[in-house]
Amino acid sequence: MPDSLAVTLSGPHVTLTPLSLDDVGGLCQAASVDRATYGLTSVPATTEEMDRAVHALLDEQDRRQGVPFATRLAATGEIVGMTRFLTLRWWFERDFPDAAEIGGTFLAASAQRTRVNTEAKLLMLTHAFDRWSVLRVDLKTDARNDRSRRAIERLGARFEGVLRAWQPSLAPGEQGTARDSAMYSILPSQWPAVRSALEGRLGDTETGRHVSP
Repeated sequence: MPDSLAVTLSGPHVTLTPLSLDDVGGLCQAASVDRATYGLTSVPATTEEMDRAVHALLDEQDRRQGVPFATRLAATGEIVGMTRFLTLRWWFERDFPDAAEIGGTFLAASAQRTRVNTEAKLLMLTHAFDRWSVLRVDLKTDARNDRSRRAIERLGARFEGVLRAWQPSLAPGEQGTARDSAMYSILPSQWPAVRSALEGRLGDTETGRHVSP
């Protein structure tokens, strides 16, 4: 994979660093804070599971199919979760992907409903549209996950429909079954408004107003 895809994305409060095996311990600690919040999301619970997951994501990166990040607090470097670009699509002869999905995200309970997710999404969307010049960004979630769907909608993504039996379920106890996925997208024409809204929400957080991510 070209070195230009594996980058560090930095904001005032959040730093997204290229995922590495050295992050396994910090990711396990973040995932253990309060697992009750994960619901329909599969988050590795043990060191062995997290190690396998990170190896799989690095293999995906080597195949030019994804770009995974550890999510850190900028002030301390503490790992509070993980996110990634996935489903990279290479349609034309360019150095960067032409379309990508943002997903594979989990955050420690302590980082949820804070500025962390908002700033991380702003960093990733800015990189996708302003650096890669993608033609679309996808976001999807389990169609039953109302909390995740509302968060995606607050980003300004447009709902495109529910894809039935689209992928294996990630919910605990549903191994071997398929889930319906709610699909959303952001196009370049929407990006200025999406960016302005995200920056505004971060500004509201700075002034003390509570804004859900």
